[in-house]
Amino acid sequence: MVVDSTTQHRRGKRPNRAGPAAGAPGEGRFDQAVAVATHGRAEATLDCGWGRLLFSQTFESAAELVEGLRDEAVDRRDIAFYVSDPHVLISLAPQELFLDPSHTYRLDLDRYRGRQHAHPGFFVRRLGAEADAEAVNRIYALHGMVPVAPEFFWSRRDSRALGVLVAEDSVSGEILGTVMGVDHVHAFGDPSLGSSLWCLAADPQSRHPGIGAALVRHLAEHYRARGCAYLDLSVMHDNEPAIALYERLGFRRVPVFAVKRKNSFNERLYTGAGPGDELNPYARIVIDEAMRRGIRVELIDAPGGMFRLSHGGRSVRCRESLSELTSAVAMSICDDKAAARRIVAGAGVQVPAQMPAGDARREREFLEAHRRVVVKPSRGEQGRGIAVGIETIDELRAAVDRARRVDERVLIEEMVEGEDLRLVVIDYRLVAAAIRRRPEVVGDGRLSLRRLIERQSRRRAAATDGESTIPIDAETTRTLGLAGLGLDDVVEEGRVVTVRGTANLHAGGTIHDVTDEVHPVLVGAAIRTARVIGMPVVGVDLMVRSPRQPGYAFIEANERPGLANHEPQPTAQRFIDLLFPQTVPASARRATESARAG
Repeated sequence: MVVDSTTQHRRGKRPNRAGPAAGAPGEGRFDQAVAVATHGRAEATLDCGWGRLLFSQTFESAAELVEGLRDEAVDRRDIAFYVSDPHVLISLAPQELFLDPSHTYRLDLDRYRGRQHAHPGFFVRRLGAEADAEAVNRIYALHGMVPVAPEFFWSRRDSRALGVLVAEDSVSGEILGTVMGVDHVHAFGDPSLGSSLWCLAADPQSRHPGIGAALVRHLAEHYRARGCAYLDLSVMHDNEPAIALYERLGFRRVPVFAVKRKNSFNERLYTGAGPGDELNPYARIVIDEAMRRGIRVELIDAPGGMFRLSHGGRSVRCRESLSELTSAVAMSICDDKAAARRIVAGAGVQVPAQMPAGDARREREFLEAHRRVVVKPSRGEQGRGIAVGIETIDELRAAVDRARRVDERVLIEEMVEGEDLRLVVIDYRLVAAAIRRRPEVVGDGRLSLRRLIERQSRRRAAATDGESTIPIDAETTRTLGLAGLGLDDVVEEGRVVTVRGTANLHAGGTIHDVTDEVHPVLVGAAIRTARVIGMPVVGVDLMVRSPRQPGYAFIEANERPGLANHEPQPTAQRFIDLLFPQTVPASARRATESARAG
């Protein structure tokens, strides 16, 4: 999960934030590349890739600081900090500036005593290659943060003023988290020997705990070794988990302020709650995109994710990504897994063998023929009632009984080995593709599997606004039993344990984008499925050997795919394009028409 992403962020998100705090003016050694000489005085700014930090104590007057903030580049997030009199600064441009609603925290490095210890499953190091920078941008994108050009990080790899750390998975080499630090001495000759922390963010789907804390500790120890006196950061006033972490690490609150420009990225910070704040992430992403285009939003039923969008005499009701453009017939086909399988098979889509439950002799024969099967209710969503990897007749009967609690009609299906691929098709074009992976925990040699699952479930809930948790139920117990384990067992440090057989996101699964590498055969199968069912917006689930290979088997079609799960792919943009094509920018419309013609 994100511990404290940053003060730089995108519209429609509420990421936790980290930034600098108090200091004092003065002369001294500083990096000429990041200080701008104006009127004979060094007005120190630091380009962080996502925007500039303006060290207000180096500006001669509030008026000059206002002019500095007005130089903010398009799609960048500038921040003026160490503002001693924010009320005066804002009074000079009240329509343009606002006081950032964050608390500032400081760690006194001369009193800090770091804890050097190994982190099971990952380690922290400096950003060392352009591939690292691309991975950092992936994590930024997961939290709606402003991306940074990879060459920016690479060109500043030897900078003494700006540094970036990453947390890397010890086995896979995947980048799990990142933090940016600023050395104030090298940035502007700070006589108070300060430093600051920015852009702390962790992959919300990581199975490793403690990534954020480890990154903060490493940054603090790095600047303490350099002789810095303190490490500052700012955090949203209502971000209780991040504040609790910082206080646990020894940070104390200090009365320091930051000021930003009013723009669409910062809008929620100075306008308060919007109409989408009552909705879940899957509805909110659609509403945010609609509002950006000037489309009127009317909430119908916030708990149910229902709203109405209106523009130019056109009005469309939606429930998350399900709209009135989807017919009742198409929706009923998606809802009936057996019917969907028959229809897509008739269109040439490859499907696994399947039979209805209810005939004991046929069930036994089917299990003997396929050795491992999947049991699922004919109707249902979010993975409820599904059991994967059934191998014995007793397991089969128990799984059928559980599935019947969701729907009376139960299906038994050949289990196809491979990876679970979700393809989102909007207006009969692929918009996003992602591999969905089953929830896992990593042993630490101390805690029981039950405790590890509970901790991982809390992290998944925090990262998804409560949409994803790992149930501890019969399916979890059965999955652990397949590995010879129980909920009260303690496994050795570093051992990865799969805790559920399905990769459903609502049951704790994770999702990993493969849009740019998915094989054309798989894309064709998804689009063919959408067309034969008649679904303008659909999530098509395939079991594949690899997203880069053509082999697959159709699993099901989902009439209400979670668009927020596929950020930063433009799922919400394409959904609004479908509903209100007149709001598509002319340049984008021409590019789409050109692509279709090609």
